[in-house]
Amino acid sequence: MVEQPEFLPVSSGEMLELGIDQLDAIIVSGDAYVDHPSFGAALVGRVLWSAGYTAGIIPQPDWRSRDSFLALGAPRLFFGVTAGNVDSMVNAFTPGLKRRRRDVYSPGGAPMRPDRAVLVYADRLHSVFPGVPLVLGGIEASLRRFAHYDYWSDSVRQSVLADAPAHLLVYGMGEAPLLEVARRLAHGEDVGDIRDVRGTAFKTSLDEWRGARTDGWLNVPSFSQVSADKSVYAEAFRKHYQEQDPFAGQGVVQPHPKSVIWQNPPSRPLPSEELDRIYELPYSRRQHPSYTEIVPALEPVRFSITSHRGCFGSCHFCALVHHQGRIVQSRSPASLVREAAALTRIPGFRGVIQDLGGPTANMYGLACQLWSHSGCGRACHPGCPSLDLDHSRYMDLLRQVRQVKGVRHVFIGSGLRHDLIVRDGNAGRKFLEEACRYHISGHLKVAPEHVSQEVCACMNKPSRRYLDRFLEMFGEARRAAGKEEYVLPYLMSGHPGCTLGHMVELALYLRDNRIYPEQVQDFTPTPLTVSTTMYHTGLDPFTLQPVHVPKGREKRIQRAILGFRDPRNYSMVREGLRLAGRPELIGDGPGCLVPSGHRESSDRPAGDKLAKGKAAERSAGRKSRAVGGPDTRR
Repeated sequence: MVEQPEFLPVSSGEMLELGIDQLDAIIVSGDAYVDHPSFGAALVGRVLWSAGYTAGIIPQPDWRSRDSFLALGAPRLFFGVTAGNVDSMVNAFTPGLKRRRRDVYSPGGAPMRPDRAVLVYADRLHSVFPGVPLVLGGIEASLRRFAHYDYWSDSVRQSVLADAPAHLLVYGMGEAPLLEVARRLAHGEDVGDIRDVRGTAFKTSLDEWRGARTDGWLNVPSFSQVSADKSVYAEAFRKHYQEQDPFAGQGVVQPHPKSVIWQNPPSRPLPSEELDRIYELPYSRRQHPSYTEIVPALEPVRFSITSHRGCFGSCHFCALVHHQGRIVQSRSPASLVREAAALTRIPGFRGVIQDLGGPTANMYGLACQLWSHSGCGRACHPGCPSLDLDHSRYMDLLRQVRQVKGVRHVFIGSGLRHDLIVRDGNAGRKFLEEACRYHISGHLKVAPEHVSQEVCACMNKPSRRYLDRFLEMFGEARRAAGKEEYVLPYLMSGHPGCTLGHMVELALYLRDNRIYPEQVQDFTPTPLTVSTTMYHTGLDPFTLQPVHVPKGREKRIQRAILGFRDPRNYSMVREGLRLAGRPELIGDGPGCLVPSGHRESSDRPAGDKLAKGKAAERSAGRKSRAVGGPDTRR
């Protein structure tokens, strides 16, 4: 094993200091280099070092400059190409398609990555190092591995592997497949012959595909077919969606005009021992010392701990099914306690662990007996009777970590799945009481997203009755704990299946329950999700039944209705209420949502929205079951 450096090299000078003439692998990333396990490039780089391969990072190269890509020379094995922790188009644009002025993954928050970063980096690397294998990875490549609807061009685009001059694509959580690729390249195998690694996709020519045996592979409609017919697009999505199972899934084949994309079945879930080893590698949890400005994304997670991967919630707007997968993979309590103890020895640690969780914190340790069998129908949902719902494992973990010497607080920053707590009955109530007493930093994040039964069904979210019961349980738990704590409900506008009437229903729920959201999320169609397929096709891909899709002005009005208390939204809210047939909600009476006149100029200034929201929240919190509002997410 090669000894791990304090930081992975990002320059030839650092290579010389480490006594390295040529690196085995070089990762080109759209993020700044932060040596923290929450940053994919750092994690994969550390994993490569732990397996005996030297790896360096070229963070945020200037794609207009050839010299940026020459910083570390040519690798012995391959270049890894990633857009970073977020799809570059999601990162660059708001849901309203306005370009963002800030990138939290860059020093000082200054945007530095190109649009469609994976393609741009791959093209540049191929031109500079034409003979070196390119391996695409990360969230952008993972979610664009098939023909996909692209919101930013309003078109169906080819697989990123079909467009890029790359040899392989690693999808999902890529440690195991990337190590296998590295091993086989190191043993002299040609990258073009590596076609059977789980968790990878590769491409062939059309002629080779026509003459190939496809036994055990599922053929889905081609790019030409899905780009011409929306119902065929929905059918193709349903087919490859149902094969994203590491035990029951088949390989998937999709022809493109000049090549054919072959996706091997997903990687097997990592055992606890392997997850422990990966997350206990010697990350410095600091940004690279060459940066003179702060990388904003580090601070919220610097002293956080990842307890597990995967989410069986299967929310339709979420990409986790196609990336991390639905099977929860949990670390051992002993490893998590060791990591907590290690945090206490890091300069700057003040006794607060910002988060101990994963995609959904209270899924830690949960399992289903059908995950390793094909009998489940390749579907998953929190209401499945085969699911082992037991909050005691997570509760025991929290207790152990908060007893670590030097740890004052252990917070649940990644949020809780509220319906799991309700479903777990008395055990869920006990967990919530203990969480309120010890693990909530004033606000608890939950994600009901909506309250309308029809919209929740389109989102694959639990019904309103679970939210109602949870709010009752939370109120009881925080009173028992003697704490003034609030719920931050994540809410969404503009989702497929949502009408103006549904948004009015949600606004009335917020009014009646004195819930004050400070920010709202407008639905963004990200690649390869069920909701994006609905948005593009107007069809439910599983039933092929029509789905209402709000677009254009209606979508903007829906967002305004969710923020009905903001005077800047009054005009659009009035318009939406009239269109929804609810004009009685316009006026100055106690049951109205917005005033009838033009009071915007006499109301509080727009910049004072946050302050007033906080004040109202504190006031209402003493009289209602739960209040709060979502912060920026997804």
